[in-house]
Amino acid sequence: MEKTIKKTVLEVGADGVGIITITNPPLNLVSVDVLLSLKKSIEEAVQHDDIKALVIIGSQSKFSAGADVTTFGKSQGKKAHAELGFLSIDFATDTLEAARKPIVAAIDGPAFGGGLEIALACHARISTSSALLGLTELQYGILPGLGGTQRLPRLVGLPKALEMIMMSKRLSGKDALKFGLVDAIAPSDKLLSIARHWALDILDYRRPWVVSLYKNDRLEPLAEARIILNLARSQAREQTPNLTHPLVCIDVIEEGIVAGPRSGLWKEAEALLQLRQSDTCKALVHFFFAQRATLKIPGVTDMGLSPRKINKVAIFGGGLMGSGIATVFLLGNYHVILKEVDRHLLSAGLDRVKANLQSHAKKGKITKDKLETVLSQLKGVLDYDSFKDVDLVIEAVLEDVTLKQKVFADLEKYCPQHCIFSSNTSSINLDRIGEKTKSQNRILGAHFFSPAQFMPLLEIIRTERTSLQVLVDLLDVSKKIRKTAVVVGNCTGFAVNRMFFPFSQAATLLVERGADIYQIDQAITNFGMPMGPFRLADLVGFRVAIASGSQYIEKFPERVYKSYLIPIMLEDRREGQSTRKGFYLYDEKRKASPDPEIVKFVEKARRRSQVIVDPKLSRLSAGEIVEMLFFPVVNEACRILAEGVAVRASDLDIASVLGRVFPAYRGGIIFWANFVGSRYICSRLEDWSKVYGKFFEPCPYLAEHAMNEIPLGTETKHAPRL
Repeated sequence: MEKTIKKTVLEVGADGVGIITITNPPLNLVSVDVLLSLKKSIEEAVQHDDIKALVIIGSQSKFSAGADVTTFGKSQGKKAHAELGFLSIDFATDTLEAARKPIVAAIDGPAFGGGLEIALACHARISTSSALLGLTELQYGILPGLGGTQRLPRLVGLPKALEMIMMSKRLSGKDALKFGLVDAIAPSDKLLSIARHWALDILDYRRPWVVSLYKNDRLEPLAEARIILNLARSQAREQTPNLTHPLVCIDVIEEGIVAGPRSGLWKEAEALLQLRQSDTCKALVHFFFAQRATLKIPGVTDMGLSPRKINKVAIFGGGLMGSGIATVFLLGNYHVILKEVDRHLLSAGLDRVKANLQSHAKKGKITKDKLETVLSQLKGVLDYDSFKDVDLVIEAVLEDVTLKQKVFADLEKYCPQHCIFSSNTSSINLDRIGEKTKSQNRILGAHFFSPAQFMPLLEIIRTERTSLQVLVDLLDVSKKIRKTAVVVGNCTGFAVNRMFFPFSQAATLLVERGADIYQIDQAITNFGMPMGPFRLADLVGFRVAIASGSQYIEKFPERVYKSYLIPIMLEDRREGQSTRKGFYLYDEKRKASPDPEIVKFVEKARRRSQVIVDPKLSRLSAGEIVEMLFFPVVNEACRILAEGVAVRASDLDIASVLGRVFPAYRGGIIFWANFVGSRYICSRLEDWSKVYGKFFEPCPYLAEHAMNEIPLGTETKHAPRL
């Protein structure tokens, strides 16, 4: 017998076990239609005397990757409230879990979010060892909404459940068995067979018939549970002080432990309704789709070109960036050549790469065998003899135009014709770097962010002469080294650093006119950035800051703010964290503390700049500081959009979050700007420009969008360069 019910298929075998297959390809996402279809299939099976037990499985070896994210962040009114209670209680609890026949989940591939919650409500779970299981809802600004907050703690214990939910942590099938989340592991080709037998064993009392919602043996005593929950609250407040949904989730879990699981289910449904409409949810959902959109580049990825195979990669320069980039490619299973100019520098570079890889091994990210294999694919050289069969070169030398030009001229002599030449420059126009070569069609930027082995963004810079094939090749490489690539046009600073150069300049402008360094840093970290502009300057180093800043002073003299503060501090041999003295003082463990002597440098910079201190700036609120630092960033982002340097506004959101650690829960710089409102931003910039000069003057793109009340990025009159 076979019956198709919209999103599920019910089949019954000779053994009397009904197989309900979720059929919502490609990932079997859980929609309301899928859940209603499941409910109908279960109800039908329960009524059939020839069906003894049930197995739920996903089509195409994928159980379910969770809910359809497109439904998040949308108001669905009173009907949604009824549906939510209906689905989490009437379906998952009163239909699935309370069924009169045993139901076993057969899990292969992903079982995330609502998909895993369906499995949790089953009476047993059989998984392949390679399956991945997790409740990932918090990364979208919501919480599990099909009973996961109540069932998971009862299966794996409260500490592990909190870890999985709060961190959106995924477990392999093997680990899920260890923690009690699944009951057995089966090979993929025997998964369904074993699940069928397990269901019949439950029916015949040879296996326990477990109702997870009322399972209490893994729950801690109430007093101990409250201690664990309060600790989780403290950690959430410390790690995500601007977010409420983690705390709401903890409250929901506690409700079930204190007042009973059914009360917890209703509180979960009510909380989900509220969180789905929150600004945080809308921002995180936008970020999710913006990240997926980076894979599609008009005129590049839609041209039918296939990427060429890249086997060997050469990194020129073994400093912090070069060694980090080499680490990334080795972890991506590439053969890597690291070139330096003398034995001392080469040895230091190789040691850095080895230390990076050993750190990965210590953290369990790679096995000992993998470490040895990866290290065997690394070769250090002082000449170009090994470059004759290299497919990709990434130059990572100092930010010196003349030096980079020489490197590229040498590469042209020693590398094969198909080899891609890329630069890791953070700000220098690529046309200048490649102007002494005849290979402009295979030159592009591959800008990694420090530390390269951890930062997830790769900014790919395309010149007007870069070939489409080279772009397609590097985009393919970015996937294999697990980086999110954003393709941008060629200009000084490209997209990320150009967008954020006003950030640090605004900070020094405020300080030289009366604001407090440490108050600024505190306001920015409270906003959600990992550190303020002055702590960041210390980390990067003052010489690097001056080198990159000079590029903007040269290119955009009419709107930069030229500060004397850092040059004056360099005169006193302060270079930042590396010398243990910068805007902060650093102990032997690199812990930063305010420096009372910083005032004298600020006063000296004021005298040299001949600026007038504005008493109002010493009384700025945290919100005003955030606006005065980030509104100029928005303004520059608008120029980037107007010039067509970025493909789309959402690419700048991704770049700001993954490249500059702008808080993802604010959606990215453009999404946040649209939330604040372009009219308000433009008005504030106009006011400040009248007092503090052209640095704050709004650009035409921003002014036009503000006047017409059009969201930033929705349209431009300029055709993109890309």
